[in-house]
Amino acid sequence: MSCWKSFPAMCSLLLLFPLFLHSSLALVSAQGSNSTALWQTLSGNAPFVVARGGFSGLFPDSCGVAYNFAVMVSVPDVILWCDVQLTKDGVGICLPDLRLDNATDAPTILGTNRSSVYLVNGVRTKGLFTVDFNFKELENVSLIQGIYSRTNKFDGNEFVILTPQDVVNQFKPPGFWLNIQHDVFFTQHNVSMRNFVLSVSRSIIVNYISSPEVGFLRSIAARVPRTTKLILRVLGPTDTEITTNQTYASLLGNLTFIKTFASGILVPKTYIWPISNDGYIQPQTSLVSDAHKAQLEIFASDFFSDLPLSYNYSYDPVTEYLSYFDNGKFSVDGVLTDFPISPSSAIDCFAHLDKNAKSQAKPLVISNFGASGDFPACTDLAYSNAISDGVEVLDCPVQITKDGIPFCMSSINLIDTTTISQSPFINRSKKIPEISSNEGIFAFDLTWEEIQGLTPSILNPYSKFTLFRNPRFRNSGKFITLPDFLALAKNASTLSGVLIHIEHAAYLAKDQGLSVTDAVFGSLSKAGYDNQTALKVLIQSPDSAVLKRFKQENNSYELVYQVDMSIGDVLNTTVVDIKSFANSVTISKSSVFPENQLFLAGSTDVVKKLQALKLSVYVETFDNEFVSQAWDFFSDATVEINSYVLGANIDGVITSFPKTSARYKKNRCLTMKETPNYMSPVQPGSLLQLVTPDYLPPKTAPSPVLDDKDVAEPPLPPVLAKAPAPAVDSGPTASSPTSKPNGQPKLGAGAGILFLNLAILSIALLPF
Repeated sequence: MSCWKSFPAMCSLLLLFPLFLHSSLALVSAQGSNSTALWQTLSGNAPFVVARGGFSGLFPDSCGVAYNFAVMVSVPDVILWCDVQLTKDGVGICLPDLRLDNATDAPTILGTNRSSVYLVNGVRTKGLFTVDFNFKELENVSLIQGIYSRTNKFDGNEFVILTPQDVVNQFKPPGFWLNIQHDVFFTQHNVSMRNFVLSVSRSIIVNYISSPEVGFLRSIAARVPRTTKLILRVLGPTDTEITTNQTYASLLGNLTFIKTFASGILVPKTYIWPISNDGYIQPQTSLVSDAHKAQLEIFASDFFSDLPLSYNYSYDPVTEYLSYFDNGKFSVDGVLTDFPISPSSAIDCFAHLDKNAKSQAKPLVISNFGASGDFPACTDLAYSNAISDGVEVLDCPVQITKDGIPFCMSSINLIDTTTISQSPFINRSKKIPEISSNEGIFAFDLTWEEIQGLTPSILNPYSKFTLFRNPRFRNSGKFITLPDFLALAKNASTLSGVLIHIEHAAYLAKDQGLSVTDAVFGSLSKAGYDNQTALKVLIQSPDSAVLKRFKQENNSYELVYQVDMSIGDVLNTTVVDIKSFANSVTISKSSVFPENQLFLAGSTDVVKKLQALKLSVYVETFDNEFVSQAWDFFSDATVEINSYVLGANIDGVITSFPKTSARYKKNRCLTMKETPNYMSPVQPGSLLQLVTPDYLPPKTAPSPVLDDKDVAEPPLPPVLAKAPAPAVDSGPTASSPTSKPNGQPKLGAGAGILFLNLAILSIALLPF
């Protein structure tokens, strides 16, 4: 039966790619796990990647696409996981729950009137239970996405329910794992999980069988093949194991007993690295070493890249995986994950990297307000940590105070990055149309002494998703002047440059009597940056007039033009114009890979056109939070960075989390003769090809083309004496303003890779 019951056109399209499929499969089988260092696993080999329901972080759990994709983009010895449920006639099927309600369209196909209420481990549970239907009745039931925070766009493909035999015979997994969660329940309903498991073990190779029920594991221990390992799946510490009436915490206190019927244990990851109530890692337990002393393998579960991680991991799943098998003290024997691509790259590309490993990729790592993903933006903490994290170019968005002091702050509006709205300075709130349509409290209305007394506030760009950054340090650090920033950078031996960002120069000169350009010139000169070559100076602005002013004064600076809107193309004449005053260009991620409802819709030629005239291209902003990434990047910042670097050939990344980008540059997979699939760039638009027409997002208008009028600016006005201040409006303040890119209007308005793609496109070639 085809995975696409009513979508033959897609299958016809895929038949055009057999040679590419062959190449991709050959590459996967050719890659081996990292063996450059001794692993601290029980066997001494690399830990296993166990794909729960296949690549269930993106596709419906246990569907053919999920299993096939997991095999194709994971380490060569990946293990596929099947949660086994039984039908009324004793057929085993792979389904994440013993109810059909969430993971399938059974409520629509079978009707909710066939729901039952049963006791499951003593809890009254209502639903459409697999045990109430014969396998034949489920032929027209399709698997769908059962986790509502994940995309449902693949639900129209009518993925069929698979048996364990289907999974093994069709996808030929290197390893296969059966999880038996509810043997007692099925026994109570007169179907035997024991008989099914013993029977299936004789027809296919099963490498692992797990269950949270001790009685079930003991009942099959002497009957399964010797090559099949039994694993006790551990639930919560206070949960009761129903066949021994002991808590799981109590069972773990007697590992010798577990060894009498099992080869290992599978535990939630917090049994190994506990997490405090406020989301931070606590000291490790001794469970891994205790298990290994008892000659038990230990696997960790509950790895989900699209759920908040401990703040210690800075929303980076690769960092989390490395803490479980590359920490210098212990290594788990495997991880159970919904996103197998992330542990695959962690094991093969990043584990056991030497701290002094050389960079293997070209992109310049440029900070976005320092390490602002972990500390308040543009504070001494954000900058010092960015340096220790491996940033190459440290950035300072220059603001200027009422008394003419230049300092670093991410926004001219102090509300955006301080707690000033909770202070007496709230009465200085006002609206400045040249900067924003909303009210704000602006840097040029406070003296440096007053700025120093403000409390920093960490940026939380994804707070509407309840994703917050490092709350223990949300108000930590101090703001620094531009001269202090330059001194800090000069003393950091690992930096290659500094980036000075300038906005609103025209408004400040004309309306506030402040010259931010002169302040930057003077600070750079006094700090000795005009007479040195160790640190490159980058001057960035969305205002071409600013860059032209700097070009007139000093030809040694790298001038970076920031395109302050998402564009779909750029005119050749406009590129020539930019080249006349800039050496580099900063563009948004969407100007490289446009998105439609978080799916990559394709790619533009913007990078190629700019680089054709030898303009370096920097892309902003790379964040680690999974909601900042398209579905195509699998909730992994490393996959996103890699796709822009290898897939779009960009010259630099501007990031709030420089540690992730700096580590990416050192990964060993970039030096392999053949790049493994888990370190190959995604092909933009490939996932959308797997969405059926009725689930496709509506088409969006293309982004505008950057033309000459968008780039042209009038010369900077002379600095004028500040006019008398208007009366202060003491009324209520509006929400934090969003700054316009420049302090002056434009002269005219603008006009209104391979392998992951092949892995996706090859899915339907196999019969599901």
